Amino acid sequence: MSTQPPESGSTLQKRHKRVALIVTAAVAGMLGMAYAAVPLYSIFCRATGYGGTPQIVDGPSDTRGKRVMTVRFDSNVSSDLPWTFEPDVPSIQLRTGETATVFFKVHSRSQKPTAGLASYNVAPDQAGLYFNKISCFCFSEQHLAPNETMEMPVVFYLDPKLEQDDVMKLTDSVTLSYTFFAAKTPVASASGKPAL
Repeated sequence: MSTQPPESGSTLQKRHKRVALIVTAAVAGMLGMAYAAVPLYSIFCRATGYGGTPQIVDGPSDTRGKRVMTVRFDSNVSSDLPWTFEPDVPSIQLRTGETATVFFKVHSRSQKPTAGLASYNVAPDQAGLYFNKISCFCFSEQHLAPNETMEMPVVFYLDPKLEQDDVMKLTDSVTLSYTFFAAKTPVASASGKPAL
């Protein structure tokens, strides 16, 4: 039976420092991954259409498809933003590959300047991969003066490739949904100072 001599104080202290360093590095790594998760998830969704995330493109489609689908429009406003928000039309018929422009009307019911940012998605989720936005108000923060009304366009097309997708072959309609949330940045008043 062999017995090891007890560790010296300096050896034990070195081991504790090493463990502390490893734990600190692991915690820092996890924090870094947590901060990176949101932008990485966003990039993944935009690239794959996951979760109904539409694609962002530079221009219209070069090809026209054969299918005509119904595109419905849904609009919502969070309770902390005093706006009304609705599409000019509830739905349109659109051939795949054809570009469409649809307007949404937003009105501020507030007596002070307000700002909002729209989140968006497409249903069914699989359609996000084929829903291509060329221009959209959702790409930037929107600012409204007191009682201001504004019309905002969305320019998009459905990629003809959806005609080869087994899931989309069973679908005859797509819904584009927006929700406006109050912006986190201060809104400047007419004097240029942040409104309170």
